[in-house]
Amino acid sequence: MSDLANALDGVTAAVNTMDAAADTQNLMTVEAVQKVLNRSRASVYRYANTDPFELNPSFDHKRLNPETRQYKEDPLMFHPNEVARFAQDVLGIKQVTIEVSQPTETVTHQLLRQVLDELKVIRDLLEQDH
Repeated sequence: MSDLANALDGVTAAVNTMDAAADTQNLMTVEAVQKVLNRSRASVYRYANTDPFELNPSFDHKRLNPETRQYKEDPLMFHPNEVARFAQDVLGIKQVTIEVSQPTETVTHQLLRQVLDELKVIRDLLEQDH
């Protein structure tokens, strides 16, 4: 039973990791912000609310606020709503269109979900017997 529980936990962790990766895919890189704002890469870095001494500075309504980072080496990522807010409120761009498309679910992701569902059924059946 513990082997099955460990396998189920491992598959659940793998699916959750893939879901977290999909969430970060909805964020925008510096290059994506550069294209949306029609500004240079250097300008985007000047707009960004960063501090060399603080990893995640507090929100600044006059700056472009990146998502929180775990490490200094992590790339700056921006939420599309924050980019739109900055473009309208700070830069004065009237019409801002940011298109975020959902990533397509891969065959691997579908297979992992099916394996997880089957393992849950097996676990339920084994727990009913005890």
